[in-house]
Amino acid sequence: METFLNKKSVRDSLGVGNIEFVSCSPTVYQAMLVDWMRNLEVGIPALLEDGIKLLVYAGEYDLICNWLGNSRWVHAMQWSGRKEFVASPEVPFVVDGSEAGVLKTHGPLGFLKVHDAGHMVPMDQPKAALEMLKRWTKGSLAEGGKAEKLFAEM
Repeated sequence: METFLNKKSVRDSLGVGNIEFVSCSPTVYQAMLVDWMRNLEVGIPALLEDGIKLLVYAGEYDLICNWLGNSRWVHAMQWSGRKEFVASPEVPFVVDGSEAGVLKTHGPLGFLKVHDAGHMVPMDQPKAALEMLKRWTKGSLAEGGKAEKLFAEM
């Protein structure tokens, strides 16, 4: 990854000049220390109320930001759509005909547990991560799953 991102052609395409990419940058780490252990969830309900879409995702084997803890705070978060989100079904997140995760959505909020991934979902499951990002940015995150069609027919 570092070799690719440090190619001159890639750096030129990204418009980063001569800045060298490193996967674990101490500069970035130091800059983010002010956010360490800070509860940012308190500002999220206002975003949801304004219709701003939010996707929380976690790899099922992530020991740093474990999926169960993420799922619990998302389910407990107080906002006008909480009851409907909690009651909404979990559906398979299907990529290329295989279940790549489990998805729950309601309104602007989505939660995705990605199978066979740890803390670095895009590195562990690149195809699923790319599909997740593409669908989310197009507003079609739940599409592609057979369970979604099944629920629609019920």
